[in-house]
This record gives sequence, C-alpha cells and structure tokens, in this order.
Amino acid sequence: MSSSLVTKAPQATPVLTTRQRTQMELVLRRFLRHRLAVGSLVLFLLIILFAFVGPLLWKYDYAYIDGPSFSPPSSEYPLGTDQAGHDLLGQSMRGTQQSLKISLLVALIATTFGALWGAVAGFYRGWADGLLMRIADVVLTLPSIAIAVTLSVNLQGGASWWGLALVLSFLAWAGISRVVRGVVLSLREQEFVEAAKAMGASDLRIIVRHLLPNALGTIIVAATVTIATTILAETALSFIGFGVQRPDTSLGLLINDAKLSVQDQPWLFYFPGLFIILIALTVNFIGDGLRDAFDPRQTLVRR
Repeated sequence: MSSSLVTKAPQATPVLTTRQRTQMELVLRRFLRHRLAVGSLVLFLLIILFAFVGPLLWKYDYAYIDGPSFSPPSSEYPLGTDQAGHDLLGQSMRGTQQSLKISLLVALIATTFGALWGAVAGFYRGWADGLLMRIADVVLTLPSIAIAVTLSVNLQGGASWWGLALVLSFLAWAGISRVVRGVVLSLREQEFVEAAKAMGASDLRIIVRHLLPNALGTIIVAATVTIATTILAETALSFIGFGVQRPDTSLGLLINDAKLSVQDQPWLFYFPGLFIILIALTVNFIGDGLRDAFDPRQTLVRR
C-alpha cells in the first residue's frame, strides 16, 4: 500500500489593523472615565434646559401674577409665591437664565482676552512681558467688589445683565492671563515652535495656531472656573443691591428679596440658593474632569 504525501497550503497570517485615535478622541475617552464630571455635565445641561426652555413651557412668567399675595408650594405653584404674588418657579427660571447669561458671557470675554494677553506676554518675554504683566497685576490688586459696585452704579439706566457682565469681565481676565502666560513660557521652548519659526511662520500665526491650541486644556479649565466664580460674584452684587435690577431678576436678587423671609417662608430663600450651589459645584466638577482629560498623564480609570 503506497502512501502519498499530502501538502497543505500555508495558512494566511491574520492581519491586525489598528486605527490611531485622534487627540480629541483621547480627551473624550478620559473625560468619560471621570464619572463625577460626566454626571455634573448632565446636571448642568438640565439646569440650562430649565433656564432657557422652561419659560417656554411654564404658563407663568417671572412677573406679577393674579392670585394670592403669598402661597406655599402647591400643585399650582410648585415653588410657591412670594408676598408680592410672584411665582417663584417662573422667577427661578428667569433668574437662573440671567445668571447663566452673565457667567457664560464673562467666561467668553475674560477667557478670550486673558488668553491672548498672556500668550503674547509669554511668547515675547522681556520688556513686553514685564509691561503686560504689570498691567495685569494692577487689575488683580483692585478690590473686585468695590470696583464692580462703582462701575455698575455708573452704568446708564442701572446695571443690566450685559453691563454687569462687562464689569465682571474687566475684573476676571487678569488672573487667566497669568495662568496662560505660564503655560506659554514652557511651550515656546518646544521643538514645534522652532520648526514653525524656521518655516517662516509669523509671530501671530505661531501664537494663534500653535501655542494657544496646545494650551487649550488650561484655557478651558480657566473658563469653567470663571463661570463658577462669576455666579458667586453676581450673587454677591445682586444681594447688596448693585447687580441686576427690577423689573428683571437674577438668582442673587431673588435671595436678596427673600432674606427677610428665611424664617417664615424658607423656600423663597433656599430654592434660588440651591440653584446657585448646583451651578457652582457642577461647573467646578466639569472643570476637574476637563483638566484630567487634557492631561495625558491621567491614565487611571475613575471609579
């Protein structure tokens, strides 16, 4: 019986395919691991919906309503009414909306201006750095509340929400500029900056296209911190009567109106205060998550 050799065709070697993740995908992946930050982001988005979509769905606005001058929380008025007959739920929506508009505008203006100011100072160094940082130091030494009160009092027609935002922006940009300057001082020594200079890139292009994008993590964290601090600053100004004025309202103004009723009608004081605390805490936790997400050294999974 003859035997024959059976030859088998060589098996194909499986090809492993990998896809390189982009920087934003890595940032998003690290942020989603930070459960507290993700939960805070969801809650912050719900607060935004409450402030901007709620007034479109709720049948009462933030002004005076026909009804009892005072009513505790009920099915008709979930947060009750104050002694002037204002629906507290409608006022809370409007107050949260105005406070958010102020804080977001301050974060946008102060972060943009402060980042550019600090980037220019850190990039050029020398006399330009000294001059720009001394100006920032002068702004930092100003008594914030006193200056804000003085400027808001002199606004034409009282302090509107956008006027108050401009005042607070003037007081907030200096701290951001110092943070960004410190980051740019280290980035300007990197090889990619030298390569951009060798290729003939202008100083403005290097700052805008190379330095600021690489400092984006620090800038975003500074913006979130600015939102939280602005909410508290606006509350303080409105509480002492130099913030948003009637007939409009804000969270700080609601607390100011209810300070004498905290013993008899505590919900008039605590509901607006709860929104202030939630906004400040959620924005701070979001900032913590973004800080970890933009830091490549943060590789641990958040539990």
